[in-house]
Amino acid sequence: MSSGYELKDLEELTSNAKQIQDDVLKEILTLNATTKYLRQFLHGNSDKELFKKSVPVVSYDDVWPYIERVANGEQTDLISGGPITRFLGSSGTSGGKQKIFPVNDKYTEKLGYVLALRSLVMSKHASDNGVEQGKTMEFNYVRPEPKTPSGLPVSTVFTSFFMSDYFKNRTSKHSSEYTSPDQVILCPDNNQSLYCHLLCGLVQRDEVMRIGATFAYPLVLAINYLENHWKELCNNIRAGHVSEWITNLDCRNAVSAILGGPNHKLADVIEQECSHKSWEGIITRLWPKTKYMESIFTGQMAQYIPILEFYSNKLPLVSTTYGSSESTFGLNVDPLRKPEDVSYTFVPNISYFEFLPVDHEGDMESIVDLVNVKLGFYYEPVVTNYFGLHRYLIGDILQVTGFYNSTPQFRFVRRKNVVLSVETEATTEEDLLKALAHATQVIESSNFMLVGFTCYADISTCPGHYVFYWELKAKGANDVVELDKNVLVECCCVLEESFDALYRDLRTREGLIGALEIRVVQQGTFDSLMEYFISQGGSVAQYKTPLCVNSSEALAVLENKVLARFFSERSPPLDL
Repeated sequence: MSSGYELKDLEELTSNAKQIQDDVLKEILTLNATTKYLRQFLHGNSDKELFKKSVPVVSYDDVWPYIERVANGEQTDLISGGPITRFLGSSGTSGGKQKIFPVNDKYTEKLGYVLALRSLVMSKHASDNGVEQGKTMEFNYVRPEPKTPSGLPVSTVFTSFFMSDYFKNRTSKHSSEYTSPDQVILCPDNNQSLYCHLLCGLVQRDEVMRIGATFAYPLVLAINYLENHWKELCNNIRAGHVSEWITNLDCRNAVSAILGGPNHKLADVIEQECSHKSWEGIITRLWPKTKYMESIFTGQMAQYIPILEFYSNKLPLVSTTYGSSESTFGLNVDPLRKPEDVSYTFVPNISYFEFLPVDHEGDMESIVDLVNVKLGFYYEPVVTNYFGLHRYLIGDILQVTGFYNSTPQFRFVRRKNVVLSVETEATTEEDLLKALAHATQVIESSNFMLVGFTCYADISTCPGHYVFYWELKAKGANDVVELDKNVLVECCCVLEESFDALYRDLRTREGLIGALEIRVVQQGTFDSLMEYFISQGGSVAQYKTPLCVNSSEALAVLENKVLARFFSERSPPLDL
């Protein structure tokens, strides 16, 4: 999807970031200055300094009344000078509730532009590393689009993208880059779509060079699905026809054309590999030419790195882009770096970006432009887009790690509002993932691996304490997980020792935090948790297992599956 663009476009963009950002803001304000929302601050003016002086920094609760009125049928010029053709829904798993944002086709074009740049960057790095051209087995999905009272569809970012003319009208050269035909991506039944993604990928196994998904979790989900359905997939390949339960005719016909006739030899090879006791390295055994896996492995997706490395013989894990429903932000210009070292270079012609220092202490005048951020400092992005969001706080915390030409690069640190707290301590997403990495080292020598986790602060006990839900899986394909109390108690202790000094003080000296608890849940529990969030309006493609669970309904899903409980048996040391 890189047709019409060249890598020099990225060089020009990043070398002229200040002027491009000024031009973007001027264009946005010229389009939107007379909307009811902005008119109260700008009085029809599109001056940058007046904008920065008068337009407040806002959260979703501030803009929701305007969005709701447009969704209910009032004129779009309440918030947008351009047409509003649909709403994008957030995943709802990061911050606890789903949000919707107004957009039009310009959003899709800008997302497509960043994806095209991403493709060019990946092609350059792949060719530099001797990676042949070939196909991508990518697990993409759409979901049904509910309508607002005004009749406008509400979709996820990638449902909107895959159903757009931009995607459907791409050249045949770029459509053939994927093992799955468009009909599989556009199949509204995600179960049928996933099965057909795998079937198409297995039939074309010798052409697969890359495996990908929007987020890491759908990759884990696909492997688990393959583990449960490989015999049926082999039967399809051996017989040369698709299972009868694939009832979506467009999908069925397109996959049948790829399947061709019976292929006993291929079915035997797949059967032999899937019959091994251990599924370690199954990805490289089934798709031997695969050079890397492409998804988002930063932030809360980092929890899936160990299991994907287990399944892939530690193939490179490539995080390529950073974006949200509010805006696409940037891309990784050094994609083969390890996930923990990834930074994203902002693309300055997408939206207007400002940055609020994390230690601003309520001083909104400390906000700086994109090119004025400082190396090593922590910021929360503030976005102004073309569709009605003006100086909107994203809720992510980023750290400036460097510059690409004159454009800053950012490391994703955490979501601002994802914290655990029992007393006065604040355990962040970054703290949780760091602690989890230490605990994972404890279980590496055992016969099982962690495939899913979340947590919450249980204040129903006195004192309150942290509860971690862990789903464990045996490394051997058919082995039963035998829980080792010593190992799991040690994991509890290591988690606590990894938290900051205030947590350890409140736990050890003050006694105001109780012993940390791990509750081991049944296999498949985190799939059930995903199904719950999907039923609330989420999407498989955009699903991110929440690091912290606050919903009583989601907690009930977990509690109903608890097999065993383990507690820390020693207080963490005050000094480490």
